[in-house]
Amino acid sequence: METTAFSADGAVHMMPNDLKDRLAVLEAYDIMDSPPEQMFDDITRLASYICATPIALITLLDASRQWFKSKVGLQPDSTPIEQAFCAHAIAQKDVLIVRDASLDARFSANPLVTSDPNIRFYAGAQLVTPDGVALGTLCAIDHVPRELWPEQISALQALARQVVHMLELRKAISDLKAARAAKEDAERKVGMLESMIPLCSWCRKIRCDDDSWQTIETYIERNSTSRVTHGICPTCVEVAMSNPA
Repeated sequence: METTAFSADGAVHMMPNDLKDRLAVLEAYDIMDSPPEQMFDDITRLASYICATPIALITLLDASRQWFKSKVGLQPDSTPIEQAFCAHAIAQKDVLIVRDASLDARFSANPLVTSDPNIRFYAGAQLVTPDGVALGTLCAIDHVPRELWPEQISALQALARQVVHMLELRKAISDLKAARAAKEDAERKVGMLESMIPLCSWCRKIRCDDDSWQTIETYIERNSTSRVTHGICPTCVEVAMSNPA
């Protein structure tokens, strides 16, 4: 269950358990401070178009800020969590609609309302994981008071669900790449082990797969197309000449 505390001035204070769950999921998604991605940017553009607002954001909340994975119509990459409209939005099940923030006691003194970007209208749909953890919102923002039609609210919710599907897909692809890399590394190590030939350091015989021991000549002829001929190297010639029988 998500619980969020608000001070008398409307500032947001996340509860420890909520924050712990959120941070764990964000870490698993490996999403915070990631570069822009087209699939998320397409969603914010659609949200801006459908809601007819100059600003649309995909926000994710960590311990100290709301960070924008994607944004339309806004310059900053993040804002302090104490100022986050989205921290209020994730504390409720339905879309948070703020028709005029300057008249809302929760937000009227908020720096995002009293100064740039001068927020008046806000609509935020939760981004909720399959396990029920709210990570942030897909939100639409305007500089003038207004409302949304029910169809626009439903569309915003549908797009928010798509954002979560994208996060899940992104994580699945990342996990698959990691598993594939681990598999390739394991295969490489197995290949190295298989390429090693167990050689007796005393008699110089080779151990075979059936645990029998064969001379080097026999092993080579049985496991390759090569044939063994015999000779004597210069070093052994010297040894033999210096130690005549």
